[in-house]
Amino acid sequence: MNEADALDIFQAAIWTVLVASGPAVAAAMVVGLVIALIQALTQVQEATLTFVPKIVAVMVTIGISAPFVGAQISIFTNLVFSRIQSGF
Repeated sequence: MNEADALDIFQAAIWTVLVASGPAVAAAMVVGLVIALIQALTQVQEATLTFVPKIVAVMVTIGISAPFVGAQISIFTNLVFSRIQSGF
């Protein structure tokens, strides 16, 4: 294994983390923006109001996108195992 192989695996790992966490982070961001807009319009500045909707949105998103995330992790795992099998 040389430096190029290590960098390829590292790049694939970072990409897998970004793609796998993307749906949950996007859902939290959208819900946070909507709640912030509602708080700004109604002038209700309660800090704890944003946590419950974000948690619910993230859990629902994780439940819906679980097959996609699992497939991405499986692709990365197959890549690493094929590199190990071929001896890098």
